[in-house]
Amino acid sequence: MMRMFVVIVATAFCLISLMFLIMARITDPLLPRAIFGVLNTLLYFPSGAVYPTQGFPNWIRVISAVDPFTYSVHAFKSLILKNTGFAAISGDLAYLIVFSAVAMTGATLLFKRTL
Repeated sequence: MMRMFVVIVATAFCLISLMFLIMARITDPLLPRAIFGVLNTLLYFPSGAVYPTQGFPNWIRVISAVDPFTYSVHAFKSLILKNTGFAAISGDLAYLIVFSAVAMTGATLLFKRTL
């Protein structure tokens, strides 16, 4: 249960940092919701949650390789279906944490600094 909680927190932070990066320069409050809704749907399908990533064409494999959902789905599948430990999902967690750090750093640099 603790391993699942760690993956959920890492995934949530990753998605929040991606959302911050998207809305760093947007002033309309409805636009980030629409963008993230579409992006969420588009990133879900190449993640491997619906179909195995080995059967994807090469151009979708490229998208799948940078998609944070892919690493979340792999970690969840490893924990739930295979009952593995942190050693099996360490690469997935590392990618999620690095992606979050890069996206949050980019969002921090892009936010306007005004009073």
